[in-house]
Amino acid sequence: MITRRSLFAGGASLGISAALGAEPVRAAVRRAPLSDPFQLGVASGEPTPGGVVLWTRLAMNPVALDGLGGMPDRPVPVQWQLAKDENFRHLVRRGVEVARTDAAHSVHVELDGLQPGAEYFYRFKAEGELSPVGRTLTAPAPGTRSRALNLSFTSCADYQVGWFTPYRRMAEDQPDLIAFLGDYIYEYGDYKYPVRDQAGGECFDLAGYRLRHAQHKADPESQLAHAIAPWVVVWDDHDIENAWAGDVPEQPDPPFLARRAAAFQAYYENMPLRRAQKPDGSALKLYRSIRWGAVANLHLLDTRQYRDLYACTGKSGTVGPDCLDRLEPNRTILGRDQESWLDGELKGSRATWDLLGQQVFLMEMDWTNGEGKGYSNEGWDGYVASRNRLTAAIDTYKRNAVVLTGDVHSHWAGEVKRDHQDPESKSVAVELVTTSVTSAGNGLDEYPNTQVLLDENPHVKFFNGRRGYVRTKLTQQEMKVDFRSLSRVTEPYAPAYTSGSFVIEPGAARLNPA
Repeated sequence: MITRRSLFAGGASLGISAALGAEPVRAAVRRAPLSDPFQLGVASGEPTPGGVVLWTRLAMNPVALDGLGGMPDRPVPVQWQLAKDENFRHLVRRGVEVARTDAAHSVHVELDGLQPGAEYFYRFKAEGELSPVGRTLTAPAPGTRSRALNLSFTSCADYQVGWFTPYRRMAEDQPDLIAFLGDYIYEYGDYKYPVRDQAGGECFDLAGYRLRHAQHKADPESQLAHAIAPWVVVWDDHDIENAWAGDVPEQPDPPFLARRAAAFQAYYENMPLRRAQKPDGSALKLYRSIRWGAVANLHLLDTRQYRDLYACTGKSGTVGPDCLDRLEPNRTILGRDQESWLDGELKGSRATWDLLGQQVFLMEMDWTNGEGKGYSNEGWDGYVASRNRLTAAIDTYKRNAVVLTGDVHSHWAGEVKRDHQDPESKSVAVELVTTSVTSAGNGLDEYPNTQVLLDENPHVKFFNGRRGYVRTKLTQQEMKVDFRSLSRVTEPYAPAYTSGSFVIEPGAARLNPA
């Protein structure tokens, strides 16, 4: 874990680079004295050319069942510092924020007026204790073409199923930016055979969601990944409830909009988001764009909050043949407002690359082996017209689009067609699907039906079924892609290996083997 140093007076201790090289310690609920309020670590996010968000949440007992982390029921002043160096000899900014009970003692420091394309270090002090040190970066200035973007992304971290070693391996690459594409937590109660014990039962209320986030943040591998680079996040279903769609829950447990409001509040409290993403009851506008000079725009999408109900059956996860619902021309997975916003972002983009960070398969996928075709109604195959409107925009505006996807607990790569219903349709984008951090257990490099699926979906070029993340490097000339996999997560500390590598070139929506 990242070690501590004095907040205001030099201090001599190991820093982030040493923490990356150290042998990790097995995750424990407590990693410091009971008086330490920084047991959930630190994070940063939402970089702009002149700013970034610094985050922490105070908790002395992360698994306190009230969800407040054992903190006193009173406001707590939190001091923060930002410096150009890890030793804090070149201080840039300092200030005080108040951590309040109604926000679970979380702190969001929104900074502006910083140097574009710069590396900074930050830390906090509260209740006489010091926080870990975090590293962050601002985005390059608009129009900058010389600064590459080293972006890593992953999804689906189920605490009970495995160890968060993929977070450590991702941190060891020291990326510029980390994108998390959904299911940061799982709302489920206890499994029958957990790898790790989870605090609390199924999340239904604010205390439950706060507790689940706190246990994830208390994990030292999670803390290392959050402290090494700024994050940008979007949710999927398990951040709230399995398979929810718009205002409709999977199960009519407690009133859904009240449950959703609790989940949204906890999500905001525990992520390095801006005030613009602060929830208004059961509504939270999470779609937005992150700009990295003239090299890349990352458009983060919300495919849950505004989607129409699932096609064909009304329930998610159903694989079946075409039905009129699936092909209905007015169906939308993004909602009209978000569709219009994304169209405007693509039309006005001047970056070399337009990345779409989202949650579910965009390219068509026939999941039925052999005769006949079967589609999942949870992904964009259940919203064909919505997909066609997006691919038309990408094609019309001649964007170099790469779709970054989570959800399915395995690595995939393929090419998105202008219209998947037309066998002669050209490819207009590449899709890179990341596997999970832990969800679905260790997995396999290849399953018995993998080759059949690849043969029946020729636009799909790659599969790996292990856990891990995707590592990319974007420049004006190319986008390099490494699918990083781990042999196991049911035991800690597995090394990462590259299970597949590709290069994408501007002007050609095609995957080239590296």
